[in-house]
Amino acid sequence: MSNLPLDHVHIAPDEPSDEPAPAVVVLHGRSANEKDLLPVARSLPDDLHVVSLRAPDRLQGGYTWYELDLSGGGLHQSQPDAADFERSRGLVTESIDAAVDAYEIDADNVGLLGFSQGAITSLSLLLDDPDRYEWVVALHGYLPDSHSDVDPDGIADKPVFIAAGEADEIIPAARTEAAADRFETLGAAVEYTVFDGGHGIGPAEHEGLLDFVERQLA
Repeated sequence: MSNLPLDHVHIAPDEPSDEPAPAVVVLHGRSANEKDLLPVARSLPDDLHVVSLRAPDRLQGGYTWYELDLSGGGLHQSQPDAADFERSRGLVTESIDAAVDAYEIDADNVGLLGFSQGAITSLSLLLDDPDRYEWVVALHGYLPDSHSDVDPDGIADKPVFIAAGEADEIIPAARTEAAADRFETLGAAVEYTVFDGGHGIGPAEHEGLLDFVERQLA
């Protein structure tokens, strides 16, 4: 395993190439690990590098990107702990830079795919540095208060796929919709859909994200 700041799984494109290839960086949800979203990642086009990162802190048999700030109320009003969140975003950025060098990734063609905490982190990373990412898939996440007013250059027309679950009791669809609305206001090319089901990726959602990624690589 190459020396990235975060533990990870790397899956190379099926066909080797002399040229750098595009990549998707995968960020799992709370209490999961770097293998959790591999079934989804493996279904993506096979000319992609997959770099699935493990969050830095242990939690309940898995890992977490940050602790929750519950000072605003219960889980439905939670926010990332500010210090944890900043640290994790920095580790992801450093890991992407290291992966680009280690695996001959095209630095100008990197997408993010995140679920739950990973989606929250992905949306925030995009606002931190829009030019770093070609597209983002954010599933069952929201835009944290730390980034609610961020208005960076380079976000216009950026492809962003945002999905919510109609019966999601962990991150209600209204929070995810608010994130989609904000990115639309910023001028991103947002595709937002509410799917049946709860806090998980069902077949229709999987099909939708796959179609989105395929179009970004066409």
